[in-house]
Parts: sequence; C-alpha cells; structure tokens
Amino acid sequence: MASNSLVKQLPFLRRYTRALVGSQAAGDLLVQNTLQAILDRKVAVDTTVSPRVALYKAFHEVWNRQPQGGSVPSRADQRLQAMDLSSRVALLLTAMEGFSFAETANILGTSLDEVEAQVVAAQREIDRQIATRVLIIEDEWVIALDLKTLVSELGHEVIGVAPTHAKAVELAKAGNFGLVLADIQLADGSSGIEAVTEILESFNVPVIFITAFPDRLLTGERPEPTYLITKPFLTETVKATIAQALFFHEAKSEPESLKAKTA
Repeated sequence: MASNSLVKQLPFLRRYTRALVGSQAAGDLLVQNTLQAILDRKVAVDTTVSPRVALYKAFHEVWNRQPQGGSVPSRADQRLQAMDLSSRVALLLTAMEGFSFAETANILGTSLDEVEAQVVAAQREIDRQIATRVLIIEDEWVIALDLKTLVSELGHEVIGVAPTHAKAVELAKAGNFGLVLADIQLADGSSGIEAVTEILESFNVPVIFITAFPDRLLTGERPEPTYLITKPFLTETVKATIAQALFFHEAKSEPESLKAKTA
C-alpha cells in the first residue's frame, strides 16, 4: 500500500486520537507512535482493506500494546472514567469517524455483534449525561438552525446563535453556558477561532469547531482544536462529539469562572 495514501488519512486519525484521549498533544503523540511503528515494521499495514481502515487498524494495534490506564488523562471527567472504554471507542469510530460496523469490527479485531453492543452501551451512557447550555457561533443560518434543533433534541439549551465575532462575545458575556459550537470563518470576515480565543479568556468551557476543511486545521504543526466536526455533518457525529467534549472537559456543565461572573 502506497505511503501517500496513508498520509492523506493522517488529519482524520489526528481528529480521532484527540477525541479519544481528550488532548491535542496526547493524541498527536499517539499518531506519531503509530507512524513510527509502521516505519519500524513493528505493526503491519493491512493491504486488503482501504487505506483509512488500514491506518486506524494499525493505530489500534499500537494503542492496545500500551497500558490502558494511560489512555485517559488524569483530569478527565468522572463520567468518562465510568464509561466503558471499548464502548467509547466503538462509538467514536462509527459516529464521529463514519466507519461502518463491519469496518469498525475489522479495525478493532472483534465481531460485528460486539461492536453493535458496544455502540448501544455507549449511547445509553451518553443519555445519562447532564444537559448543558450551548452557544452556537455560525453565520450560515440553515446550518445554525440544524445545529440548534439537534442540540435541543439532545436535551441541551441554546442560549443564542452568533453570526459574527462581536455577537459571539456579546452572547458569551450575557449567558450562562457550558459548551461552544463554532464555525471557523464568519459572515463579516471575522474569525470563529479568534472569537473563541477571546471567550476562553473568561470562561472555562469545551469548544467544538465546525469546518468544511478539517485538513487545514489538523496538520499537527500548531495549537489546534481538539474537537472538530466536518461539514456537512451527520446527526450521529454531532451527538458523539458533544458527548466526548463534555465527558473530557475538566469543568462541570457550569464552570466555576462563569459562576463567579454571574453571582
């Protein structure tokens, strides 16, 4: 299998590993370890499947050789620690990465029935999570409406939709919230990343970025988003990513910094 075809899949593997361990640095290190293992021929690349399946399969072979206790950051939310690891992995591969159940079973070296059971268990655990309030930063109103509807259906409350940097900061200052969904480029030419950066100076909340060009943000060369949704997105993808962000974030649904400001 040509190495070029594997390289093209690296941005997506970075997205997956970051969501898996809740950290850009830790996730990118896992990707580096996988590439090194492939180069050293410590893990074989399966040439009978697609390059993407082969790369994720190689990653899991490498990851499974490490102590499982080291895969979750020490500050991870207690809700994540209580969640079965195999179920969380199966959910991420199917819902966030878009693999079929059969492909996921191949990647994990398990049965189709086992993958299905793991996904059901993960969804059941997600449904138990505490609802939060969400700030949406999005300039395309059709997408904003889809996100608002989806977030509400998941049991969360939307405090507002901001199409610009200035409006996003204004809503953040006025509202008690525990999650941000943000587009990268906004209507007036302003940056969703810059808006989020300003918001995070005052509020300790998880952020999920949304973009049609994920490969531009997942190079591994600079500080980048841990949680990323690709446009056009699937309902299952948004649900899984929101759950991961809330599980991993060390703050609760109402950050202490926010409580202090609204007291």
